[in-house]
Amino acid sequence: MSIPIRNIWWLMLYASDLGKSTDPAQLAAEDLPEEIPDLVAEILARTVEQRQRRQLSTAFRQREAVLSRVRGRIDHLTTSRRQLLAKGQVACRFEELTIDSPRNRFVRAALETVARLVSQPALAHRCRGLAHALRLQGVVGEPPSRQQISNERFGRHDAIDQPMLAAARLAMDLALPTEDAGPHSLLDPQRCVHWLRRLYERAIGGFYRLHLNEAKWVVSTGKPLSWPLCEATSGIAQVFPSMRTDIVLDRRDPPQRLVIDTKFTSVYTRGWHREQSLRAGYIYQLYAYLRSQEGRHDQTAPWADAAAGLLLHPAIDTEVDESVQIQGHQLRFATVDLSASHTELRARLLQLVPEV
Repeated sequence: MSIPIRNIWWLMLYASDLGKSTDPAQLAAEDLPEEIPDLVAEILARTVEQRQRRQLSTAFRQREAVLSRVRGRIDHLTTSRRQLLAKGQVACRFEELTIDSPRNRFVRAALETVARLVSQPALAHRCRGLAHALRLQGVVGEPPSRQQISNERFGRHDAIDQPMLAAARLAMDLALPTEDAGPHSLLDPQRCVHWLRRLYERAIGGFYRLHLNEAKWVVSTGKPLSWPLCEATSGIAQVFPSMRTDIVLDRRDPPQRLVIDTKFTSVYTRGWHREQSLRAGYIYQLYAYLRSQEGRHDQTAPWADAAAGLLLHPAIDTEVDESVQIQGHQLRFATVDLSASHTELRARLLQLVPEV
């Protein structure tokens, strides 16, 4: 499958998965289409808004000050030279926690930068407003360089900052890949089919997380499902396979669930005594996702008992959209044309979700 490199970029934007692969190919940069800065700005604004629902991360910074009591280490030379002890003071060097960290300054700078590039006035105003809010919270220092921010490391307690910082890097870079040789390192997708398959799955999940209204929809990726096991032997838990979906879309009111399984293969294969057939194994898998969740009589029942399933395959210059209902569950088999424009891709993916 030959996917236009521009659409590889769009997939990476939605998946936020730049720079995590090895064996890079050298790719160049071309002029950005108008919608790319808007898309990057939307991703950045959304991640910053989500992050601000909790207290922003703080960092230690070095300070020097003349104090009336000892804090940190005493600067003996300054204290003696300025005869501070006679005044009841002492020069100190110490660390203090601050919200004005390099990470937060970089995000503020990215918001200010991308606000100047977008074509939508409302989106530009939104980005400037978020940057101003960060300034009001105390993020006022000069932003670090791209090289300095690349040294940022995340631990268990601040991993929540990663999506926001990744989006800020996208906004500060805004270099669209092509297939010509150039100075920017990026994975050549043709060299790693597994990476491209995973990218496709994450991009579809990222698309719906970005474009569906949070007040009406809950978007889950990698959602584990439990089997309705009973009369199990003592060792079955160690050997029985688990279920994990690619994407689950739950509409809040009225309750409706759509289970999406992304497959990076052709939607059809050669069948028994016929040229084209849907892949039986995929149908069995989706059927198990839907039927195994029925009759739970818990808070998930309104979504699970009549859930729909979608097998979503990529395609080039073609479109497939077939469906059938089996035992109260609609099963749909569809493709998304990865050679289409971004506007067409967006319309197609939203059209696959009922009553968006």
